[in-house]
Amino acid sequence: MTGTIDYGNLMHSAMRGLIKKVLTDVAANGLPGAHHFFITFDTHHPDAELADWLSDRYPGEMTVVMQHWYDKLEVGDDGFGVTLNFGDAPEPLYVPYDAIKTFVDPSVEFGLRFETQDEDDEDGSDTPTENSLPDILPTAPATPAPAPAASEDVKEAEVVSLDSFRK
Repeated sequence: MTGTIDYGNLMHSAMRGLIKKVLTDVAANGLPGAHHFFITFDTHHPDAELADWLSDRYPGEMTVVMQHWYDKLEVGDDGFGVTLNFGDAPEPLYVPYDAIKTFVDPSVEFGLRFETQDEDDEDGSDTPTENSLPDILPTAPATPAPAPAASEDVKEAEVVSLDSFRK
């Protein structure tokens, strides 16, 4: 047993498990109500699979939207595959959970942001620090708000960093 509890990796694992559970339910039952997802991921992750033209167009990271049209959502232990439409061109993607940088459901103002540490420790291994804990963005109220009327302005969800609240 090590001398410390690795809370950073434990939180990352738990939050990626939450994403897996949500996507598994969506694969089985579809997106309920107004739910939809903005998922930002690292396009250079060694296990990410996407068309060359997409990785060329989105070097480093890419945000995909799962809302009105998606197909072949397959959820696995290490990531998920989905076919999305890019300008009338359906393209399959495979996104490892470890490649996910943000997962946001703006319909209920819920989001997760995974921070990574760029520098290695002296022994050459990546060790999460307190700053590498995932941010948990504001969640939905206990009772869902009514859907806005067609004439009301719909406000985009805001991604808020909780860094200022950390000690």
